Formats: sequence, C-alpha cells, structure tokens
Amino acid sequence: MVALVIAEHDNGSLRGATHHTVTAAAQCGGDVHVLVAGSNCGAAAEAAAQIAGVSKVLVADAPHFADGLAENVAGQILAVAGEYSHILAPATAYGKNILPRVAAKLDVAQISEITKVDSPDTFERPIYAGNAIATVQSSDKVKVITVRGTAFDAAGAGGSAAIENVTAIADSGTSTFVGRELAKSDRPELTAAKVIVSGGRGIGSADNFKILEPLADKLGAAMGASRAAVDAGFVPNDWQVGQTGKIVAPTLYIAVGISGAIQHLAGMKDSKTIVAINKDPEAPIFSVADYGLVGDLFEVVPELVKELG
Repeated sequence: MVALVIAEHDNGSLRGATHHTVTAAAQCGGDVHVLVAGSNCGAAAEAAAQIAGVSKVLVADAPHFADGLAENVAGQILAVAGEYSHILAPATAYGKNILPRVAAKLDVAQISEITKVDSPDTFERPIYAGNAIATVQSSDKVKVITVRGTAFDAAGAGGSAAIENVTAIADSGTSTFVGRELAKSDRPELTAAKVIVSGGRGIGSADNFKILEPLADKLGAAMGASRAAVDAGFVPNDWQVGQTGKIVAPTLYIAVGISGAIQHLAGMKDSKTIVAINKDPEAPIFSVADYGLVGDLFEVVPELVKELG
C-alpha cells in the first residue's frame, strides 16, 4: 500500500494542514508520498521532503498550477493516481474543492473529514454536527479521503525524501484565476492559533467586539466568532468557527457571549481547555466548558484583562 497526500501550499511553503494529513496517511500503513502541484514550487517541495515519514515527493511544476485551480490539480492527481491505495488531502477549502472531483472520476465514494484511522480500510468521522461518530469501512480499490487536521498531530521534521519531477498535465482551460482578496492581520491564523478568543451574538454590535481585543492582545490570541455574530455583520466571514466555518482545536478557547449552538460546538469542542463567559447560566456552552463564568461580559472581560496585568 502507498498513500498519496495532496500538499496544500503557496508555492513557497506548506500549509500546516499538510503535516496533519501526512500523519493520517502514515496510519493507513505503507509508504507516504506527497504531490506538490504548483508553479516555481521548489521551496514547497523541499519542505515536503523534510517531513518525517514521507518517502517521496512528486513535483508537477507548471504556470497553470500557480493558483491551485481545482480542475487542474484534480487532473494532475488523476494522472498519477494509478499506483496509490489511498489519496488524502486536508479537509480545508482547498482539499474539499479538489478531492470530490477525483473521487467522481475514479468512481469511488469519498470519505470526508476523518478523525481516526482504525485500519487501512476503516475510518471514523463525525456526523450530526459531531454528536455521533460514524465508523466507515470502504471496499473501494482507492480510498479518497479528506482529513480533519485537528484530530491528528502534525508530522514533525527530520525527513529526507526523494524529490521526483512528474510530467505536468496541460491546462484544462475550464476555469481562470481572476483575483484573491486576503484578509491581513497581525494576529495568528485562526486554525493554527494556540489561543482563540471568540465572540457571539451577545456582544451586541461590531463596535462592541472591540472589547475583546485587549484580551486577545494579552494572550497573543486569534479572534473568532460564532455564525450568529458573522451573520449579524459584526465581524468578517473568515472569523467564523463552527460546522460551516473553521474547525479549531487550540490549547485555550475563550467563548464570550456565545450561547453554544450545536453548530458552533462542532467546530471548537476539541479545544484542550474551554472557558465560557455568558450571562445565561443555562447556556449550552457551559456543557462543554472546563471553566464557566456567569456574568455580564462587559464587566467581566475588562476585569479579566486587568487581572492579566
């Protein structure tokens, strides 16, 4: 058995989710190869070769891979898929856009967002917003899998994999990259942060969200939000934590003014330590919190910042 991991990268460096996916691939048994499809992506390929447990890195370098268009990357995966028993990608927007196309072309059922590898053909994944865990066994010749990174440790450094150039497929011509608007922030990226301070509808307004900034500054934290806060226009979409947002598992998660709807809990309940601040003692968030404080957030948060010195 040989597993192929689809690297998520910016041509110069790998995204952290790739390291978590390599860990899942190694647990499937057999060798682990990594495909880096990009443009002038030698640096990303070198980084992949240094991941512990990776035995080979395949590099498809062409201008039409520069922006990760799903039609092109999926085509390149299919071009090399013949020798692999497992094809895995992170369960990010990147992986979720590419692998369903691969599964459809291979005529196999995709196994999405796995959180555990029980055996080479059996996997666990959350269903019903994380309220139940399904054990899925696949008899397909090729297992096409997206991996929930928060459920697997990141593979470390220390590898020295061989790097092999493969023939790049031609541009599919079915899509064109137009542009990208990136949110710029001095704070840590949400899915990689060790500490997250999140606000909910209880914050009340976009201006009121500023009350969380001193707390986040003290803790060196990323800032997140519930879907209710995002839908109300308090904060941007890329702050959303939850089943339809970003799945996070930081060391410390502080939920402020978040009631704890099931969709939000699905995105953060794997956090190592959860602190909830809410004026409603019956709020569902307290059912998953390690520490809960019932009180007015507009009084509690400034006091907490003061105590942090």
